[in-house]
Amino acid sequence: MAAAAAGRERRRCACAAAAAAVVLLVSASVSSAASAAAAAGDGFITWDDLSIPVAAPRGVPEGAMGGGGGVKARARHDLETIVVAQDGTGHSRTVQGAVDMVPAGNRRRVKILVRPGVYREKVTVPITKPFVSLIGMGTGRTVITWNARASDIDKSGHQVGTFYSASVAVEADYFCASHITFENSAPAAPPGAVGQQAVALRLSGDKTMLYRCRILGTQDTLFDNIGRHYLYNCDIQGSIDFIFGNARSLYQGCTLHAVATSYGAIAASQRSSPKEDSGFSFVGCKLTGSGMLYLGRAWGRFARVVYSYCDLSGIVVPQGWSDWGDRSRTKTVLFGEYSCKGPGASTRQRVPWSRALTYEEARPFLGRSFVDGEQWLRL
Repeated sequence: MAAAAAGRERRRCACAAAAAAVVLLVSASVSSAASAAAAAGDGFITWDDLSIPVAAPRGVPEGAMGGGGGVKARARHDLETIVVAQDGTGHSRTVQGAVDMVPAGNRRRVKILVRPGVYREKVTVPITKPFVSLIGMGTGRTVITWNARASDIDKSGHQVGTFYSASVAVEADYFCASHITFENSAPAAPPGAVGQQAVALRLSGDKTMLYRCRILGTQDTLFDNIGRHYLYNCDIQGSIDFIFGNARSLYQGCTLHAVATSYGAIAASQRSSPKEDSGFSFVGCKLTGSGMLYLGRAWGRFARVVYSYCDLSGIVVPQGWSDWGDRSRTKTVLFGEYSCKGPGASTRQRVPWSRALTYEEARPFLGRSFVDGEQWLRL
């Protein structure tokens, strides 16, 4: 198990490092536009950004339908709401088509309303298109799904890799989504299987919020890659390391549903240096499902994961945490629990290098300040 984990780590690190370098290079060219928009007052995500008024017929928002050419004629230029409908009554039949309508260097909030349907496509929100809202009409009604795995072969004859297996990839800042399902429908892989990572959603932008979204998969469901992210009242399903990456993210009021058939793990933090301000904080979350689950694994040498006020079911293994097969990491990780409940919350048999936190120790992880929310969330 340790050898397989080490192999997966090397593959993940190489892939993530190369892709992150590309993202950082491009980000330098668009950050000034995002900064200008933020200075103009658009630098906060609000509840309004996560919803659309219901006024126009067939779910098309008021003002989206114009005269003289219909909705499609105006979509690319001056609409702040783009409608996706598979029956052709919106601006685009596909989600990617709607994203493509957002101008590069965008400086204002653009809402994409995705009408009910199962959208079988890969979607990328590129780094050049910040301030996009992706709004569904219910997680059971609006679904974006694809089935790529890391071992799949792309058009150039190379393996896709974990990074590019994502059904939906968000590389832009100030992205938000609500009432929608992101899914990778690739078949479940057994523990230790090579090349079976199948990402449903990758978050590589900064200042991202998800509200009432479902993220469904098995191994490596949510690639919480880089940036500051806030996930509120979301459902996340997986089996092995189903939340992983090097972002700094707050998960509040979320349901973490395991579909593991044997051993699995929830969180794998990639934090590899004490200078990196990353890690995962779970507050008021509920763990359900099957299997024998670690709360977290030390993907990075300085991995940081904290659970506070969470309801932990009996599927949590008594030891709670894994050192990823490297005992030296037990000296540098921060794996903590504070005031959790449920049959899986007992810390009596936890590994000795995890921590039962005091309130003062847990406090930095308890609120939106963990992700600097006062700088970009206005809720």
